[in-house]
Amino acid sequence: MSDFPRTTVGKVSVSRLVVGTNWFLGYSHTSPAKDKFIRELQTRERMTAVLTAFLARGVDAVMAPLSDKLEEAIQEAEQRAGRRMIRILTPSFNITPGGPEEDDPERVLDQTEALGATFCLPHQKVTDALIDRMTRTIRDIDRYTTLIRERDMIPGLSTHMPEAVGYADSNGADIETYIQIYNAAGFLMQVEADWVMSIIHKAHKPVMTIKPLAAGRLLPVVGLAFVWSTLRAQDLVTIGCTTPDEANEVIDLSLDLIANRTPIAELQKTRSKSSLTY
Repeated sequence: MSDFPRTTVGKVSVSRLVVGTNWFLGYSHTSPAKDKFIRELQTRERMTAVLTAFLARGVDAVMAPLSDKLEEAIQEAEQRAGRRMIRILTPSFNITPGGPEEDDPERVLDQTEALGATFCLPHQKVTDALIDRMTRTIRDIDRYTTLIRERDMIPGLSTHMPEAVGYADSNGADIETYIQIYNAAGFLMQVEADWVMSIIHKAHKPVMTIKPLAAGRLLPVVGLAFVWSTLRAQDLVTIGCTTPDEANEVIDLSLDLIANRTPIAELQKTRSKSSLTY
């Protein structure tokens, strides 16, 4: 079985390409209609087929919120491929008193453990609400990383704030990796791409980047060329796909770009481009 290039995160070997799940679960960053289309399209069987295509090419990590439907698809893909998928789960939970009992941190982290998470990175909804720019700290982070370790999961943090990485490092937080938005369009990024690039290169631990195609706003070759050429060898790229064919296209492009080869992919053919063929 072929293997995609790998890195090590928290002493665990992980493929540098990670399966994203927004295009499974209906988070298009486009419109409610597009979200609805994704949710109606992506049956468990369709998700299983995409995950199996990734596993067959050695991409053995998936990043996701807690989802029973997705977990069923992951387990089916593992059976088909004969290979385990590493779960990078991003739960959200109460950080102030008085929230719903089912969202208490201990209960949510128990659920995360039960879903087989290797890595647990509290979602941006949690992390960024804890960031204090005045004191340059992430409040209560030690409490949550301790709870994660007690459940034999590896702690990280998911953030949209570029400060989070530096604050975690400078304060010695028990963090093995970080999720950070990074794309050539600057989509959803709070500062310019060159600033985020610098932050990633200074990070003490591997960075899991997300939204490389800016939620479909960039062509795959454009978005992937940017991230693969500017990340470090230990960093990762997370990307969502809708079909097995898309998964294989992304893998082929990535392998060429990592090897500094110009991708020679089949081009889309339309009538308006007929004059370009010779």
